[in-house]
Amino acid sequence: MYKRSEMKRLALHIATKLVPRAVQVTRIEFEGPEIAIYVKDPKVFIEYPELARDIAKALKKRIVIRTDPSVRKNPKDAEKIIRKLVPEEAGIEEIRFDDVLGEVIIKARKVGLVYGKSRQVYNKILAETGWRPRVIRVPPAKPEDLKTINQIIDYMYSQSNYRLEMLRTTGERIHRGVLFENRYVRITALGGFMEVGRSAILVETSESRVLLDVGINPAGDGYSLYPRLDVEQLRLDELDAVVVTHAHLDHMGLVPYLFKYGYRGPVYVTKPTLDLMVLSQLDLLDITQRSGRNPPYTQIEVKKMVLHTIPLEYGEVTDIAPDIKLTFYNAGHILGSAMVHLHIGEGLHNIVYTGDFKFGRTRLLDKAHTEFPRVETLIMESTYGNKDQPKREEAEFELISIISRTVSRKGKVLIPVMAVGRAQEILLVLIDALNKKILPEELKIYVDGSIKEVNAIHLSYPELLSSQVRSRILRDENPFDHENVIRVDKKQMREDIAKNGEPAVILATSGMLNGGPSVEYLRLLARDPRNALVFVAYQAKGTLGRRILDGEREITMVTEDGRVELVKIKMDVYPVDGFSGHSDRRQLLAFLANMNPKPRNACLVEFTVYT
Repeated sequence: MYKRSEMKRLALHIATKLVPRAVQVTRIEFEGPEIAIYVKDPKVFIEYPELARDIAKALKKRIVIRTDPSVRKNPKDAEKIIRKLVPEEAGIEEIRFDDVLGEVIIKARKVGLVYGKSRQVYNKILAETGWRPRVIRVPPAKPEDLKTINQIIDYMYSQSNYRLEMLRTTGERIHRGVLFENRYVRITALGGFMEVGRSAILVETSESRVLLDVGINPAGDGYSLYPRLDVEQLRLDELDAVVVTHAHLDHMGLVPYLFKYGYRGPVYVTKPTLDLMVLSQLDLLDITQRSGRNPPYTQIEVKKMVLHTIPLEYGEVTDIAPDIKLTFYNAGHILGSAMVHLHIGEGLHNIVYTGDFKFGRTRLLDKAHTEFPRVETLIMESTYGNKDQPKREEAEFELISIISRTVSRKGKVLIPVMAVGRAQEILLVLIDALNKKILPEELKIYVDGSIKEVNAIHLSYPELLSSQVRSRILRDENPFDHENVIRVDKKQMREDIAKNGEPAVILATSGMLNGGPSVEYLRLLARDPRNALVFVAYQAKGTLGRRILDGEREITMVTEDGRVELVKIKMDVYPVDGFSGHSDRRQLLAFLANMNPKPRNACLVEFTVYT
């Protein structure tokens, strides 16, 4: 390991050695986990396309080569060059320039054409304009469904000065050099062990502290709601990084809370996790406030978190502390879900934390990754550690059968779903059944909550989805849409849907009936025995969904106007297992059998005994 000043000198030496003199290296900066090398001759990107890779290999650090501000074309001329270089079929919808970071944001429908074969077009844009392209896919979705994605982009753009300062501060901390000899690695469980919810793990070395996930317990109250953030060894000013595995509230719902109490370090996620995480946290604030409870943080902290978030790709080795390197691998749980590989010290110890994962293909995603460079300790999620789930085909058949029976008696089917993951899986199943005429062609599917916006985020990252879904999106199709799928935009529609006398399927958040529109539909539909309530997701202890699943049939509910109402549940109640994004017992064992290399130590988290 090198000290900070030594690392800069070494980077300058290697850059000077590998970069032709005519290119003129003007300065070197630490920008988050990357070392940025600024040059005056942008033609280097065409003449030496592998230059950044060669320097990165020599330094064993992530390298980005940027142009010096003095050689960047003015935005008007640069835009003309970009539109000339990029084929019209790419469908460019917007071009925007970030003076601070030296980036040009290009929003296009076909991003492959903006990159070109072997990134030739991308490199030409960089070489001829001096601006580094940041290419963003415009998915086949309605503009209103892209609200969250666009808000994140716009806010980061408006706060570029702050973000650059944050990256440089973070970079100085990461590349500060090791002060102490590596002596130990300690893992402290702060939540999510022997329970489902409030996942949080503190990883400590003699040099660094990293927090893996910071979730809430969706069924918790008071003491059991949050992880143990009050432990003495968790000091926010000494925390090097927060790493989030995926965008479910039980793993990331409390990240903004850290910023409320002074954390100013980086948050590492995959790109889709950032979008989904913000959407879910804002939903949580909305539901909490409507229920009359005090939220743990505000939108101010969510915005602060966004500015401190550094998105990474799968397989990208990244320094997050002087003695810790992070690599994300596909977890197969939801879009953007990641297994965390931590390489600690110079070969001292390697940890794989699976987060929630699925070792089995679904309609939406490929199964979890199993190949790692080194593993000494495995921290493995095992929610279904002693339970085998039905095969996916059996679960789909059961769901369609329940819907068919309910529809035949003129009833409605309410399916509470998580907006992220489960909603998209169920939509794909229902649309397929409609297309194959297994379900009546006139059957309406109502979608309520943030599902449509989450669908749009999925459409933005087709490369991370299953091959069938990916190919449809790349053909500019929306696999989550159908003429029978209707978005519920107004509260008044809910009562109209419940009373209109027509059979229907309703997908509504939240999946555990602990808030959101699904609870309102339950109140409206529960008394009619023709209707059905179908659970396709895990119901945590203490949630309304779990109470109903356990047999409770009289529920006290609060109406929209604040009245307390006793609701008797006369509708049929069905649990349909098999749609879970978690691995069951067989899949957990199969994952361990296929994992390479095998870990020396294994620790189980989120383990629940089913009886």
